[in-house]
Amino acid sequence: MLKLSRYYKPFIGAILIAIVLLFIQAMCDLKLPDYMSDIVNIGIQSNGLERVAPEAISEKGLEFIKYFMLPEESAFVDTKYNKINNKEAYIKQYPAIENTDIYVLQQNLEKEEIEKLNSIFALSSKTMLNLVTNLSQGTQNMTQSEQETENLDLSKAYEMLPMLTSIPEESLNQARQEAYQTPESMLNSIGLVFTQSFYQELGMDLLKLQNQFILQTGFKMLGICMLGIVAAILVGFFGSRVGAGIGKNIRKDVFEKVQSFSSAEFNNFSSASLITRTTNDVTQMQNFIVMMIRMLAYAPIMGIGSLIMMARKTTELVWTIPLACGLILLLIGFLFKMVFPKIKIVQKLTDKINLVAKENLSGLMVVRAFGTQNYEENRFDEVNSQVMKNNKFINRSMSMMMPSMMFIMNGLNLLILWVGADAIAKSTLQVGDLMAVMQYGIEVVMSFLFVSMIFVMWPRASVSANRIAEVLETKATIYDPEHPQKWDESKKGYVEFKNVSFHYPGADEKILENINFTAKPGQTTAIIGATGSGKTTIINLIPRLFDATSGEVLVNGVNVKNMTQFELHNQIAYIPQKGNLLSGTIEENLKYGNQEASEEFVKKCVTVAQAKEFIENKEEKYQSLISQGAKNVSGGQKQRLSIARALVKNSPIYIFDDSFSALDFKTDSNLRKALKSHGPNSTFIIVAQRVSTIMQAEQIIVLNEGKIAGIGTHEELLKNCSTYYEIAASQLSQEELENGRK
Repeated sequence: MLKLSRYYKPFIGAILIAIVLLFIQAMCDLKLPDYMSDIVNIGIQSNGLERVAPEAISEKGLEFIKYFMLPEESAFVDTKYNKINNKEAYIKQYPAIENTDIYVLQQNLEKEEIEKLNSIFALSSKTMLNLVTNLSQGTQNMTQSEQETENLDLSKAYEMLPMLTSIPEESLNQARQEAYQTPESMLNSIGLVFTQSFYQELGMDLLKLQNQFILQTGFKMLGICMLGIVAAILVGFFGSRVGAGIGKNIRKDVFEKVQSFSSAEFNNFSSASLITRTTNDVTQMQNFIVMMIRMLAYAPIMGIGSLIMMARKTTELVWTIPLACGLILLLIGFLFKMVFPKIKIVQKLTDKINLVAKENLSGLMVVRAFGTQNYEENRFDEVNSQVMKNNKFINRSMSMMMPSMMFIMNGLNLLILWVGADAIAKSTLQVGDLMAVMQYGIEVVMSFLFVSMIFVMWPRASVSANRIAEVLETKATIYDPEHPQKWDESKKGYVEFKNVSFHYPGADEKILENINFTAKPGQTTAIIGATGSGKTTIINLIPRLFDATSGEVLVNGVNVKNMTQFELHNQIAYIPQKGNLLSGTIEENLKYGNQEASEEFVKKCVTVAQAKEFIENKEEKYQSLISQGAKNVSGGQKQRLSIARALVKNSPIYIFDDSFSALDFKTDSNLRKALKSHGPNSTFIIVAQRVSTIMQAEQIIVLNEGKIAGIGTHEELLKNCSTYYEIAASQLSQEELENGRK
């Protein structure tokens, strides 16, 4: 994956934006359980009261609670509460204050002061509860006494005050020390029970306050949900944009790299493999990038954040998370070790199945002609079955992950409930906090599940990335020089071979040996020889489809290795033996090498190529469509269109690699005669099997086993070259041979 890291650089901005949005989404998701906890703890259990320190308290209530405070705490409380003489402003909120004096909390207090007041009232409430519990029922557990505070009757508590004042100081200190050891959440919960009683004494409508708090918190949760949804949508947008952009750039570079390959590089990569790497492998990379952006950044934020939020609620249950995460890591490691080797095999089998399908489709007529459909079906079925078996193994192995994850997740919930219920019984945890802890635990496990999804995709994406990198890192054996050499215009059109020898990479025997000849403008140079004598190899050396092993190939007086491939190819119009036409109209194919060609010039080239008649007979003429693979034209028509396309390019050098083989003798003869008039100053190099095709050439090169057996005209070679005479004798009549020798 690191080999392709450069493709991320143009999208760093979008990736950073996506990470910021993921952080926002995670914060929203982490906040929701906290609000749910508040609804249970504050909204339901505490009737919507958020602060332990009451906004208003009766004079009796204040005197009562101050008894359980330290002197300095009592003094601090006195400075923060003011006695109200004019009760009219508070009668609506506290209807029962007509017959009692009240104290109201001062406005605009600092946050630290509010927190200190909350702590003082909470500790005092717990101290009072501990004191009563210790005095009245020493055998009664604390939880039962706390439950009694839910129906606390302040009038009875006030009656107990004279008795409490006679209690020894040590008992009060002991009750206070026990209060200090109580968790803060439980202190606040007990303090809020007393606060409710103080409010009820003043006639406050706690049900209204409760509904108001629940609705406000609910709307906050709804707003946070909407923000999280928007962030998730935007993350999906940026993630898809980055993935698609990187996929596009990789495909573009792979395609351009393949375009620069010579035949030597194509020997290392089959066409089926290159197609798979450009399509399937890039798609695997693209999907992985999208998933990585959406999950890999989100999962750590959620996992770490959930642990922090969980620890804030309680530290008693945090140990359950590492236990669950350890089981998940073991599961992921086990599956990863099982699946990764099979994924490598699947990618190679995908290449193979593409190769078999491609061969079958391209050779369909041959398959039918020889009646080997059953053989091809069995061949395809064998590869297809191997792909199926490996995919079944991978999918079956990975199918274990989700049930195992759900088992671990549900087991974690049960463990949290078991331990949490005991904590609630001991008054060290509230119900709402337990619900939040369960949710945070699920989110931690889900974070690991997201990470596991990344690890599921990573092996296949990694294999795909390495396969793509193999193509991109392949060094072309044929490359442009750093300082290209300009040619002499006086040498334009010259093609020279100087002591050229060639053998294919890895081969011991030479295909060509010590080839020397010059093809001049205004002349036709023909190359003939037996099959395998090296005719096409000579042709391939001119446009640098291969580089000569030794010697020099010169075009326009310059070694082809000292020219850029673009400039070299601009000097050459190449017509292969097998004419390859592209899907599109006839006109688009003809102008493929020269988009600026005029209609008149195109028609002139078509006439020279003897293609005018069959084009004009078509209903849409030059706008007639050529199907994929040119299946709707004959072999001869395909060759004539290929020749016309090369002529439209209007290059100084024309190379015909046995391009007349599909033409009848009459069309062949007419085409060769017309060629002279089309390019009187052009260089024509023709590879042919027919002697009749090259008889009129100014120079004929005869090859035999990679060496030049003779060079000359038709008449000269019949007299001086036995190899040429044997070829001619196999094709011409005795009379034609004798006339040629004269």
